Amino acid sequence: MPRSSRSPGNSCGPRKNVARVPKEVRSRRVIQRGRNTCRMTEEALSNTGDTFLLPIRINASGLTQGMLGCMSWISRLACFLRTQAHQVLFNTCRCKLFLCKLMGKTGVLILCAFGFWMFSMHSLSKMDVWQDDSINGPLQRLRMYQEKVQHHAGEIQDLRGDLNQLIAKLQKMEAMSDEQKMAQKIMKMIQGDYTEKPDFALKSIGASIDYEQTSATYNHDKARSYWNWIRLWNYAQPPDVILEPNMTPGNCWAFSGDRGQVTIQLAQKVYLSNLTLQHIPKTISLSGSLDTAPKDFVIYGMEVSPKKEVFLGAFQFQPENIIQMFQLQNHPPRTFGAVKVKISSNWGNPRFTCLYRVRVHGSVTPPREQPN
Repeated sequence: MPRSSRSPGNSCGPRKNVARVPKEVRSRRVIQRGRNTCRMTEEALSNTGDTFLLPIRINASGLTQGMLGCMSWISRLACFLRTQAHQVLFNTCRCKLFLCKLMGKTGVLILCAFGFWMFSMHSLSKMDVWQDDSINGPLQRLRMYQEKVQHHAGEIQDLRGDLNQLIAKLQKMEAMSDEQKMAQKIMKMIQGDYTEKPDFALKSIGASIDYEQTSATYNHDKARSYWNWIRLWNYAQPPDVILEPNMTPGNCWAFSGDRGQVTIQLAQKVYLSNLTLQHIPKTISLSGSLDTAPKDFVIYGMEVSPKKEVFLGAFQFQPENIIQMFQLQNHPPRTFGAVKVKISSNWGNPRFTCLYRVRVHGSVTPPREQPN
């Protein structure tokens, strides 16, 4: 049957010149159109997401038109609900996938963090061991070298100071004349008591005279003081004057004749090595001669228990040399606490002999053995 032309896009517009069609055919067409419309609506809903489409107006009359409208609304609502359910399910699945991926990645991250922590702890322990083995050892050696360098630097500074002092002394000695050098040498000898050796027979350090083994002092008239023929005191010097450094004329010990002896208790026991005799020079002698000076004498070392004399040497004093040091001829390997000087002659005076000073030299430690 011929049908009136309508625009397919406007299905709800008014119909013009429509021929009459049987009701059964018309109802089938309406149902087919409703099905096509629902199918198109579902496709549109599935394509456009949550977009809400109003139902299309269907030309029907009466109860059939109302039923078709209700069915159309129900179908639209069902499509809408299904679309929403699909979206909710899709979103839920996507959240689950995201959570699964996140959990998987979180586990990997936790494993990576644990591995990094283990590696860092192991590397720190290795670094400690390496520091202990490869750093502390060289540091200790460097400190030792630094201390040695500082010590040697101090020694070098001391040696440099000593060298500068020696250079200054040499320059002074070069600048001095021969007379100044001689005068300096003489002053040095005077300050060193001429011999520059320790004197163990010095009264000021504890030496004394053993009067029981010493000759009597010579008494002459000029050494006495009288008042109306009454003797008041004696000016004669005692034997211990020979233990003092005073060398003025007349300050000597005199004994009668040309033979006598004196025993000196030393300040301490020593290994004896030398003995020195000293007399005034002839230029300052009141008599102008040296006939009272001792000439030949013998030295003995005295042992206390038992009392025994040990021969140490026999010598002769030359008065022209005011100070003479005598090397002992016998060197027993033991110490002595006393020395006896026995004089057997003088240089011509028959009345008395004078001793000005006697010195005894040695050491408190055993002397080194010398080859013969």
